[in-house]
Amino acid sequence: MSARRLPGPAAIRAKGWFRAHRWLLARRAVQLGFLALFLSGPLLGVWIAKGTLATSLTLGVLPLSDPFIVLQSLVARHAPETAALLGALIVLAAYALLRGRLFCSWVCPVNVVTDGAAALRRRLGWREGVRLDRRLRLVVLAGALLASAVGGSIAWELVNPITMTHRALVFGSSLAWGVVAAVFLFDLAVAPRGWCGALCPVGAFYGLIGRWGRVRVGAPQRAACDHCQDCFQVCPEPHVITPSLKDPDSDLILSRDCTACGRCVDVCPQSVFVLGVGRQGPVAGAAPLRQGDLP
Repeated sequence: MSARRLPGPAAIRAKGWFRAHRWLLARRAVQLGFLALFLSGPLLGVWIAKGTLATSLTLGVLPLSDPFIVLQSLVARHAPETAALLGALIVLAAYALLRGRLFCSWVCPVNVVTDGAAALRRRLGWREGVRLDRRLRLVVLAGALLASAVGGSIAWELVNPITMTHRALVFGSSLAWGVVAAVFLFDLAVAPRGWCGALCPVGAFYGLIGRWGRVRVGAPQRAACDHCQDCFQVCPEPHVITPSLKDPDSDLILSRDCTACGRCVDVCPQSVFVLGVGRQGPVAGAAPLRQGDLP
């Protein structure tokens, strides 16, 4: 494989443009859909959802709250309203059932920012950068809870790019756009996939609550893998892929870090991967990956 090969063109030639982008298009549609729910009120006077991704009320009856924010409130010794607690439980149950990090790839507005930075890095051929330990996000998660407990406030919300980005899109905020630009430049020029992959405590939290979720990526056609590594290039958590290609007992990606974004499905010219609910199909036999084939 050429060191400069870009992921995508081979899949387009093999499957057509739409099949090579269908999960990416689906994610962007869902992300825009969530944004539209909040913008319908300010723009059209039809209030479908009031609030932000931190806490909202949908159709005037359904409360939804970010469980990580509610947890910070509890450790800060605040007493959340009943609606906030109920909303957190609803969201918690949904992501525990589906997959925690679906939030990261299908809902979070910062995902568009970090995906854009990663795509530009590939286009520019930038392969160097600071490689941060992904366990750092657990340290940041613990630090946010400790800061909330000591300071008596919801500490992470003071700097949370997710909430700031959503508020900027819905309400407008020059400061929030500065934070968005900082995340983009950090991923682009400093640490590839550094924000979501190693620092964001929200993603770490959702990974912990939904590691056994039913939405999964599998590699039922892994015997067809030709080691092009396109999947590794586009995956925001590339370490999760190898077990699905080599484990003799399962072709599923079981890691809690998987965001089920479907990009590996899109860009694979050999149609090795699938994304769906539950079991993805029988083990098809592991392709004989060589040590040099691994990233």
